[in-house]
Amino acid sequence: MPGPLDLISLSLFLAASFAGGIATGLAGFAFGLVVSGIWLHVLAPTQVAMLIIGYGVFVQAYGIWRVRRAFNWRYAVPLSLSSAAGAPAGVWLLHFLNPGYLRLGVGVLLIAYSVNGLARPHLKAIPANLPAEIGVGLLNGVLGGMTGLAGVFVTIWCGMRGWTKDEQRAVYQPVILSTFMVGGISLLYRGAMTAATFKLYVMGAVPLILGMLLGFKLYYLLNDLAFRKLILVVLLLSGSTLIIPEVLALL
Repeated sequence: MPGPLDLISLSLFLAASFAGGIATGLAGFAFGLVVSGIWLHVLAPTQVAMLIIGYGVFVQAYGIWRVRRAFNWRYAVPLSLSSAAGAPAGVWLLHFLNPGYLRLGVGVLLIAYSVNGLARPHLKAIPANLPAEIGVGLLNGVLGGMTGLAGVFVTIWCGMRGWTKDEQRAVYQPVILSTFMVGGISLLYRGAMTAATFKLYVMGAVPLILGMLLGFKLYYLLNDLAFRKLILVVLLLSGSTLIIPEVLALL
């Protein structure tokens, strides 16, 4: 956005930052899902991307620290490295794929998975091995590079492993962090962090932190089953946000 924000736009920006902080503290992801719908109305797309990644690195690092006792190198490292490697491939594939069809397909997949999971509250945990984890990480990174949804596949994967809520977050948050860092380096290289964007970053930090602290307080009130349902609802909303614009464009 070329000029400074007016009072209403600034208020919307700060309110969205607070709401995004709550979502991230509560679920461990979905910050971009919450804020982008509002920010894209008051900020330039490049600013939105830079702020989501800039805040994302911070909130994911803090979230990892909060669940550090459940951190497991064996699972977090292969998924993180493969996801980071897949992100540039996702950006490259955008030149060859129709983004509308891509969003529609991923949205249908997320909705189908979420509805099935909500209808079946108890699922048998699936086994895993290193090749499977690398494959999931690559797919997660590719999807993140193509759509900006940096944690969808790995969040689904962790939910299917039968882990506790802390164990899940201690794996998928490092993966999301690694993917954000790759995207952040790319944006910084292209000069996306301007003085105006940095000023907004500083202004939005306080409501973001307050929202994140509130979100973590709510998180600790959830048992593992309630957390699983929360993740499924967030994934359902993610799928809906991908599908709705494509459907409206066809009308």
